[in-house]
Amino acid sequence: MQATEMRIDAYDGSERLHPVSVALGPVGPNEVLLRQTAVGVNFHDIYQTKGIFPLPQLPGPVGIEGVGVVEAVGAEVRSLRIGDRIGYAGPPFGSYASARILSAEKLVRLPAHISDEDAAVLMLKGMTAHMIFSRVRRLGPGDSLLLHSAAGGLGVLMAGWAKALGARVIGTVGGRHKIDIAREAGCDEVILYKEQDFVAETLRLTDGAGVDMVCEGIGGDVLTRSLECMKPFGVAVNLGQTGAPLGRVALADLGPRRSLSVAVPGVFAHMRTVPDLQAAADEMFAMAASGAVKPRIGLRLPLTDAAEAHRRLASGDTVGAIVLVP
Repeated sequence: MQATEMRIDAYDGSERLHPVSVALGPVGPNEVLLRQTAVGVNFHDIYQTKGIFPLPQLPGPVGIEGVGVVEAVGAEVRSLRIGDRIGYAGPPFGSYASARILSAEKLVRLPAHISDEDAAVLMLKGMTAHMIFSRVRRLGPGDSLLLHSAAGGLGVLMAGWAKALGARVIGTVGGRHKIDIAREAGCDEVILYKEQDFVAETLRLTDGAGVDMVCEGIGGDVLTRSLECMKPFGVAVNLGQTGAPLGRVALADLGPRRSLSVAVPGVFAHMRTVPDLQAAADEMFAMAASGAVKPRIGLRLPLTDAAEAHRRLASGDTVGAIVLVP
């Protein structure tokens, strides 16, 4: 089978992405051939094009998240059948493709009520929310969350999930056009971080008490400054460095006086070590089915426009997630 892959041949950024026609080899005994229908776009993909997350070799395909339909199954595959709709996230890299051969153990079946494009948003971002609220900190009624980038692809999912758990959600956004999106996703209050000091505003909104949890993927001093508006025994979670590398956090600044924790969890480790990947994904899909978690797709582009998708994502002007359509 011939497939189109979006590859890079050097770590010079997303402009190096170009389409290549490749012949897919025979399906191994524990593998499936997947015809892809939607591909999720993530900052991780941009980091791949820059060599921050190096590929196994160059030239090579990028991307970590996709969904599609099973076209062929290996002789020893029992969990999947031809025609099944499936999704995945994580290594091996190369989701920017029209078709792939993947190990069956890395794939999960999609429920009928989840569209392919929504699934392409949920597989990485939705499972990240699952990881945060099932493994890092279980929020409940009376808890509070400061959620940075609340109108982004991950932010809207996390806002809805935390709200469904009964938590109070305070979101930050970079522009007024994103306020309503964050509120619709589940934020109780929204802070314009370019116009307001988010630390002072969070403390004002919580009557000086602070929040139980902070989630951010911006990096720089956002994480360290967020520590200033947290309750004792709160946890600050970093999920990426879209703005700047992480600053140093001195252990002495965390406790015992302040009694804080910092977590830098990885969703790939979560998906690799969760006892039952399909069951975990089904929990995540159930949150979407309930209406609590609402995937928001802000931009759809053809697979061959992957470089433009990266440019738009890096600009910070998009809302929701970006999906490539092979």
